[in-house]
Amino acid sequence: MNEMSRRALLIGGGALVAFGAAGGINMLLSDEAQAAVANGAQAPNFSVQDANGATRTLAEFRGRTVVLEWTNHGCPYVRKHYDSRNMQTLQQEATADGVVWLQIISSAPGEQGHLDAAGARARVQTDGASPTATLLDPTGAVGRAYGALTTPHMYIINAEGVLVYQGAIDDRPSARPSSLEGATNYVRAALADIEAGRAVATAQTTPYGCNVKYAR
Repeated sequence: MNEMSRRALLIGGGALVAFGAAGGINMLLSDEAQAAVANGAQAPNFSVQDANGATRTLAEFRGRTVVLEWTNHGCPYVRKHYDSRNMQTLQQEATADGVVWLQIISSAPGEQGHLDAAGARARVQTDGASPTATLLDPTGAVGRAYGALTTPHMYIINAEGVLVYQGAIDDRPSARPSSLEGATNYVRAALADIEAGRAVATAQTTPYGCNVKYAR
């Protein structure tokens, strides 16, 4: 049994929660939660404002590969990927290849990670991030439609609007930057499969990170 398994606690609803480093929470989703949006199904459409005040929809990006990244700038697991520039590098690689990269902030007002439009724009600048857009989801409607439970929680949608990957960014469920060395990046691998015209080899993994701070 690995360290995460030993530290896991069963809570209501069948989800496992493992308390990890730096006060973060690893969410190990139940089968029911993981099936909220099944791979191979049409991804839920949305209509939500971005940090620049524009209304963005999933439908506007039909014909392009789309990555959804749930984020919370205060989460130590998110900070691992941004402070090391792992996330920014992946964003830059993807968008250079024509992929649409959408950051999504589903933290409710008053909760960790919540940002208004100005705050979100400033955060992108501070982190040197390169998303196509940062979407503001303070009601949590988009997050709940996808079943997003962690930050980060990653989804990839193909040009036909079909969900082809969901889960963790990589195989190292730790908040330690040192864990990035030798990690398998599931998102990078899935995007390479899509670009090559192959089926995504690893289409679903267990996400890890802090729980999304939805409105209560």
